[in-house]
Amino acid sequence: MAIHKLAAIIKNPLNEDEFLLVKESPPPKFGEEEYDSYFDSDLWDLPSTQLNLLEGESQCGVAVEGAESVLEKIDLTKFDLNLALNQVLARVGYGMHGGVQWRLWKYAEEAEFGPGDPVHTVFITGKLVSVDDNLQGPCKWMSIQHCLTWLLDVKPSCGRVGPLVVVGLLNDSMQSKKWKVPPTLCYQEYPPGVVLVPMGSRTGKPFHTTNLVVFAPHNLPNDCGDNNFVAYGDALIVDPGCRSEFHKELGEIIAALPRKLVVFVTHHHRDHVDGLSIIQKYNPDATLLAHKNTMCRIGKGDWSLGYTSVSGNEEICIGGQRLHVIFAPGHTDGHMALLHIKTNSLIVGDHCVGFLSVMEVPFWMLLLVEI
Repeated sequence: MAIHKLAAIIKNPLNEDEFLLVKESPPPKFGEEEYDSYFDSDLWDLPSTQLNLLEGESQCGVAVEGAESVLEKIDLTKFDLNLALNQVLARVGYGMHGGVQWRLWKYAEEAEFGPGDPVHTVFITGKLVSVDDNLQGPCKWMSIQHCLTWLLDVKPSCGRVGPLVVVGLLNDSMQSKKWKVPPTLCYQEYPPGVVLVPMGSRTGKPFHTTNLVVFAPHNLPNDCGDNNFVAYGDALIVDPGCRSEFHKELGEIIAALPRKLVVFVTHHHRDHVDGLSIIQKYNPDATLLAHKNTMCRIGKGDWSLGYTSVSGNEEICIGGQRLHVIFAPGHTDGHMALLHIKTNSLIVGDHCVGFLSVMEVPFWMLLLVEI
């Protein structure tokens, strides 16, 4: 069972290179001084709303050109598009959607990160008849190039681009991956070049997957300079912890990645290291990075080659991009995190406040907040 969302790519009639974004509400405060001293940059995304099924014999009443192309996956005539479109346009000051011709852009199925239902998104595109002063609240016209600038080079106090823009528009325009995720696996790519693949693992209930993070930047500016790095590589894998029935897909991922591979383990739990032996089998030249307290609990059957010990504050260079190693004990005494400097994105493994401190969430939720 999936939850469905409608996202609208509303084009500017005066400049078709621009589309409308709205500013999302900031996360709530929790009354904890240390936590509340951090703040997020403004998040801008496509206007969207939940897409609900029609009741009884009601008719959709809205024509979406091209909707038949995804009929095998979703029948839009069974959903209340009229209500959803009015809600989307009301967010930007347009009360009704009359006069706008809507066309299906894509249907994106979210990977099952669990334990809740995945959210599948229907992207539609349309052009307003005219632009006037009706636009209300925090919204703005932006181009793909402007969004890419925000996404690939995050600056303090600047805005961030939300996941709907990335999934709906930017990933297709960048074509960032030289390698391919096996077709049997669903994944999420955000920001471009960072792929998150939820894979079945021996994790704690109610979860059933662990996020395999693959960082393989392509066509991005070199940000490494002359720093003293603890490791260099063309690609990075974080936490290969899948069950044995997914080892074939993990092997296909490893075989498709560049030979100069860095493997980073956030901590020693089985749902984060069960696939190490597969990496060693497919690429014995890979460089493994882990804290010494982690490695002393990883058996020879998982990794029998050498490794590079990290304790925090080291930097690694992957495809010309810098990542900073952060020591974050708590979930385990050797827990580590990785910060991608350019996008201020933090890979935290299980070290994210949530259900029993074991949180497997989409990568876009792990953007580093700024002091």
